[in-house]
Amino acid sequence: MSQTIYQVDAFTDKPFKGNPAAVCILSKTMPDWWMQSIAAEMNLAETAFLLKQEDGYGLRWFTPTVEVDLCGHATLAAAHILWETEQLGKNQIARFWTRSGLLSGAISEDTIELDFPAEPAIETAAPEFLIEALNVSPLYVGRNRFDYIVEIDSPATLRALTPNMSLLKRVESRGVIITCRSSDPRCHFQSRFFAPACGVDEDPVTGSAHCCLGPYWGPKFGITQVTGYQASARGGYVTVRLEDRLSGNRVHLGGKAVTVLIGELTTAAL
Repeated sequence: MSQTIYQVDAFTDKPFKGNPAAVCILSKTMPDWWMQSIAAEMNLAETAFLLKQEDGYGLRWFTPTVEVDLCGHATLAAAHILWETEQLGKNQIARFWTRSGLLSGAISEDTIELDFPAEPAIETAAPEFLIEALNVSPLYVGRNRFDYIVEIDSPATLRALTPNMSLLKRVESRGVIITCRSSDPRCHFQSRFFAPACGVDEDPVTGSAHCCLGPYWGPKFGITQVTGYQASARGGYVTVRLEDRLSGNRVHLGGKAVTVLIGELTTAAL
């Protein structure tokens, strides 16, 4: 028995950019401790585990330290592998059963679009430690079921951020999205995402954060499709198509992906 594991750079068409994720397509149910151990061994922001079902695939996501409820880039990576390995035809929809319900993906040429839940934020007071950890003057602070979102004044401030991770880890949320209007004509907004409480100090490109960013920025621009650039060291673009700029509970995340590594877990790991 062997287990193939893939490493995919998501939300990019270039190797070593975007956000890397590992993908395991399982032939049988594996225990939680094993999946968490593999994710820790891979030491990427997320490892996705797929298990074929009659009506799609069960999909779970693990950081090096915890299982999470929603992950965009690892879902993009998983869908990419299903089409690349011809386990799905290019005209077939990828269906994933997850902790966040049914997610799906479709491919057109080399771009994948994921159907995800919208995760709009509600304005709130900044919690203890947040502003101190970021050392910024926020224009807005909001919260959804996963994260805090903080709007700041400029891309220059965004790039210069060096959060105090020890303090940020004490903020009770999955992570913190920092965002601003873009001065680059290729995108409407920019962002960074920090999740030290989940074992990921800074995530390179965070699809699930755009489930919040799209509903936040779309109405500000008065449009139903926006493009974001996540300004991490690796960087990556995510398009967000809203069902409706003022309402709707789904978003469609668009991006590309490239496989950079294919390996086999040895019998010792199984």
